[in-house]
Amino acid sequence: MSIALLLEQLLNGLQLGVMLFLMAAGLTLIFGVMGLINLAHGSLYMIGAFACAAVAAATGSFWIGLAASLVAAAAAGAIIEVTVIRRLYDRDHLDQVLATFALILIFSEGTRWLFGSFPLYLDIPPLLQGAVPLPGGGQYQLYRLAIIGVGVVVALGLYVLISRTRLGMRIRAGESDREMIAALGVDIRTLYTVVFALGAALAGLAGALVGALQSVQVGMGEPALILAFVVIVIGGIGSIKGALLGAILVGVVDTMGRFLLPKALALMIPAAQAGPIGAALASMLIYIVMALILAFRPSGLFATQS
Repeated sequence: MSIALLLEQLLNGLQLGVMLFLMAAGLTLIFGVMGLINLAHGSLYMIGAFACAAVAAATGSFWIGLAASLVAAAAAGAIIEVTVIRRLYDRDHLDQVLATFALILIFSEGTRWLFGSFPLYLDIPPLLQGAVPLPGGGQYQLYRLAIIGVGVVVALGLYVLISRTRLGMRIRAGESDREMIAALGVDIRTLYTVVFALGAALAGLAGALVGALQSVQVGMGEPALILAFVVIVIGGIGSIKGALLGAILVGVVDTMGRFLLPKALALMIPAAQAGPIGAALASMLIYIVMALILAFRPSGLFATQS
């Protein structure tokens, strides 16, 4: 096993972690501030991917498509919050789960009606095509490095937003005591809409960025949503720092597990059996890590609320 190959897989895990962070950051903000379990978050990821693919195909510009993904996902999030989610705040979590699951079905069938059942494809922009050299003689795709860079910028931007701005102060206050900030004159409905739209935009951005690496298709958001829930459980509900560290942990553990476990098992059992067994064990690895963390930290690594 070469150093270049190991480093390439490590970077792949980091890139997966960054994508999961973009999903989980919005999800944990929505749950932390609004107390809402939003199963439709994966649909907003899908909306961002389809908006980027459709606009990029119409204009020939990936960058215009990327901007369209942010606008489309944020607008969809705001509309959902005003028309559906706003009626669920005083309901229990079961009602929220059922309503947002219904939104998954609506968005999936609506997207299939608009774009058809066949996948769409996004081309990597010329500026980010090519590869960069790695130590040991390997190469790594420039676009994947750009995704990692976007994740770092978004993480820094969220830190500044949450800790240094008036909106961030209101978001932090909303996580602690929603009734009190409403009594102090803050328009809690507008705050909820802004937070939901921000979380939706981050999900749409993740979908657009990943759309250039894989096909854009109906239902693509649900597997990412499951991993995003694992991330926020590990990192702690309501914590952006926890979402970042949890996402990197999940991305690296999942990628390196799928890479290393079959090779390790091949040293003990025949290679024909090591591959399937290793893949099955690797798919369970992040859930084993989650269970171990929860055994010692039941509220997650950086929980902001009980």
